[in-house]
Amino acid sequence: MSLASAAARAPDAPAGAPSPLHAHLLFDADFVRDPYPHYAALRDAGPIHWSDALFNGAWVVTRHADVDALLRDPGLSAQRTAGWVKRVAGGDRRSQAELRAFQHLFARAMIFLDAPDHARVRAVLGAGFHPARIRAQAPRIAEIVAARIAALADEPGFDFMAGFARPVPSLVTCMLLGVDPADQQDFMAWSDDLAAFMSAPWPTVDQARAAQRSLLALKRHFDALLAARRKTPGEDLVSLLLAAEAEGLFRSDAELVAQCAMLLLAGHETTRNLLGNGLNALLRHPEQWQALRADPALVPGAVRELLRYDSPVQYTGRRVVADRILCGQRVRRGELVIALIGSANRDPDRYTDPDRLDIRRREPTHLSFGRGAHVCIGAGLALMQAEIAFTALLQHCPTLAPAGMARWNGNAALRGLARLPVSQRRD
Repeated sequence: MSLASAAARAPDAPAGAPSPLHAHLLFDADFVRDPYPHYAALRDAGPIHWSDALFNGAWVVTRHADVDALLRDPGLSAQRTAGWVKRVAGGDRRSQAELRAFQHLFARAMIFLDAPDHARVRAVLGAGFHPARIRAQAPRIAEIVAARIAALADEPGFDFMAGFARPVPSLVTCMLLGVDPADQQDFMAWSDDLAAFMSAPWPTVDQARAAQRSLLALKRHFDALLAARRKTPGEDLVSLLLAAEAEGLFRSDAELVAQCAMLLLAGHETTRNLLGNGLNALLRHPEQWQALRADPALVPGAVRELLRYDSPVQYTGRRVVADRILCGQRVRRGELVIALIGSANRDPDRYTDPDRLDIRRREPTHLSFGRGAHVCIGAGLALMQAEIAFTALLQHCPTLAPAGMARWNGNAALRGLARLPVSQRRD
């Protein structure tokens, strides 16, 4: 991307506006392996940059204070799915018509709603994630973790992602929603298709079609489950949502199903990456792993530091509601703004020696769960799962060590590992 192309997209940029010199580097293979040097270059170059390479054009915000403010800003909209689906790479009117069912359902998920609809739906879902309700699930989560560790106990080496990080959050999410855990492999495959579409720098028609197939498959599954729960309610989250529907708090079946599908996606996609990224960081900083072994009481703080150090969510997007100045730059109505959470979490203006993993860090917490109205509704559940999981791993698998090259999933937004080979010895 040239400086000229950036100027053509932002003719009203004030004199001395930051150069977009580094913005084209985002999301190439080198970036996916290790985005943090690229983030440092972007932060040093300025607080905001234009990139033609991202989502058919987007502003990129790099620094902690600005990302924090952006995520809280009511003048930026989360409703961005229509343009997203219609502007897929290589798309035309035929493909737009083909993807209409996808857009209809996708746009109703809470993460893409603005006020007042967002507040209405979030209030309903919030009852399912009340701290007391989440704490009550701790024994069942501990049982799931213990069962996975027992299955791996006699293995001298294994892939941590396949053996632990993927199945544990998936089974927990199935438990909370009240879906059959036997279907978790289908759920994970459908979730992967949706995640690939949602995080592609410029989604292709094929990615959109795969996401549509998976979202509609999820819809069929939840349609059947909802019908069953209407006849025989349970204590699960789906039954709670149906009770809200009966009170008129959902406007359509599509809105209800969209929340179920996105809860399934969000419930395990980010938590598995927290577990994988977290263990990868600890094993590559063995002094930190040993410190946790010596004092497991450090685990809650360590989990928060792991979230800061290598966030499972690297960025999120908003649309500009009206022409305005943002980070000293004029932005126009409808333009996309990308908040680089991963960059904000390594900002030296906010954190001392931010590229150092320090499980005893006492500085302000990370932005990995977001801020403002759209802060992650399942943050408490994710933290509890990770604390239970790492505590159990320290107790039962204390000799874990890297056993080969980790392989990243290639997803720039939902950063995680496709494979994490580990070994363990029996003392």
